[in-house]
Amino acid sequence: MADEQDTRTPVDGIDTGTPHSARVWNYWLGGKDNYEADRRLGATMRELYPQIIEIARASRAFQARAVRFLADEAGVRQFLDLGTGLPTANATHEIAQGVDPTARIVYVDNDPIVLAHARDLLSSRPEGATDYVHADLTDAEAVLREAARTLDLDRPVAVMLLSTLGHVADAVEATALLHSYLGALPAGSYLMLCDTIETPETQAASDEYASGGARPYISRPKEILGAFADGLDLVEPGFGSISLWRPEGPVAGEPVDQWGFVAAKR
Repeated sequence: MADEQDTRTPVDGIDTGTPHSARVWNYWLGGKDNYEADRRLGATMRELYPQIIEIARASRAFQARAVRFLADEAGVRQFLDLGTGLPTANATHEIAQGVDPTARIVYVDNDPIVLAHARDLLSSRPEGATDYVHADLTDAEAVLREAARTLDLDRPVAVMLLSTLGHVADAVEATALLHSYLGALPAGSYLMLCDTIETPETQAASDEYASGGARPYISRPKEILGAFADGLDLVEPGFGSISLWRPEGPVAGEPVDQWGFVAAKR
């Protein structure tokens, strides 16, 4: 029998029969904004690669720690969150504006269900601002043009790509995309990035994910992923498993296969 989630009237533009990364990720995090196709693929992935649940949770925790560092210690007041996904607790604006209520955040995604929930991403403190841009993050020119309505691109901006760049399969294209964003921003801006590193297990999981009908998401060798920070100044502790990036307490279990970094533009 279909559950209550699936009996609701679908939001216009949403293909509920095809898994979508934002909704599968929501399923892994224990959310309710997903459909049967998303849960089916998510459950298959969980059986094939159980660490995926830890990775999803570790990615959210890394985001919270990194945003707090940037807002507090680095003094960043502007954030461009690319591939936002569905709203969850401790969203970028909640953390950044918890440090400084004047912080300004722009979220970017192209999933209609994220658009339908965009109001939850716009609950800004009155001293600051949030905005949502419904666009493909690979169109940097369009994204930056829309983001400039809220962000001052002549001042430092933290660009966030968390568990997202794996959707850009070609490493050369991914590098060019990063340069498109960072090249439009001044020195003192930051790149916050994490993605899954390639291992036999993650490669098998990536193949299964693509065969399940979702947009392919690739894992990369750690050397290629780390090279996305070339020309930038890595923030300590540098590039490695996100479990080990400035943890707030002892790290239990093995570090996850999601690696990342925070790095500053010179």
